[in-house]
Amino acid sequence: MTIGPVVGAGFGRVTVVRVAIILVLLAAWEALARSGLLFRDVVPTLSAIARAFVTLLLQPDFYTNLGWTVGEIALALLVGGVSGLLVGLLLGGSRLLGRAFEPYLYYLGPTPKIIFFPVMIMWFGVGPTSKVALGALSCFFPIALSTAAGMRQIDAVLIRVGRSFRATTSEMVTKIYLPAMREPIVNGVRLGLGVAMIATLLAETKLSNRGFGYLIIQAYSTFDMPRMYAVLIALFALAIAANALIGRFSAYRASRFR
Repeated sequence: MTIGPVVGAGFGRVTVVRVAIILVLLAAWEALARSGLLFRDVVPTLSAIARAFVTLLLQPDFYTNLGWTVGEIALALLVGGVSGLLVGLLLGGSRLLGRAFEPYLYYLGPTPKIIFFPVMIMWFGVGPTSKVALGALSCFFPIALSTAAGMRQIDAVLIRVGRSFRATTSEMVTKIYLPAMREPIVNGVRLGLGVAMIATLLAETKLSNRGFGYLIIQAYSTFDMPRMYAVLIALFALAIAANALIGRFSAYRASRFR
């Protein structure tokens, strides 16, 4: 028996289950929308949401706000990710630093970062910089902790081989540490992306005149529920695309290191 048909059959069953779950959820949503159990238009019908989604995609203003949100999240992930990576390498590579400072990351990590938004406004103003700062602060912790944990899981043989070849610090990081820590880093980046999106969008709903958060709160304020759900669907699609991009990049880098 060959492996190919078995894998294909398993993938086919998974696809069927996924499609079935989506169809059941859509049917339940439509039934709830037509049941009258909730106030009118709180749960719009699927057709109303679809019309609002098409209308949203046809508006140039949507793409302007999309660009603002994507730019803020990307910059937040870059700043927080690079900072978290460097701190994680330091904490994971030094037992003293890890014992001294890593507990603080565990204590501060679960703290809702939105409470720091007033501080960010005082430091960086009411523009997009404060949203980027809040997103960077949010994604810093999971990336730093994942990197530190990944450093401790590196096979000691790999480190000894690098040192035996008298590799410099930069060569050890790029040739030994990062390839060996690919999975922990990718998981940390995915977690960091999620919390960066949450923090950025929350900040946009609090104080902004552009971005997806602004569109959501604007639709909510005017009780345009179909439009609000349409923006949420676009946001879900953005999150899925970003996660898929990270996965593809990780797979590409893994193939380069083989």
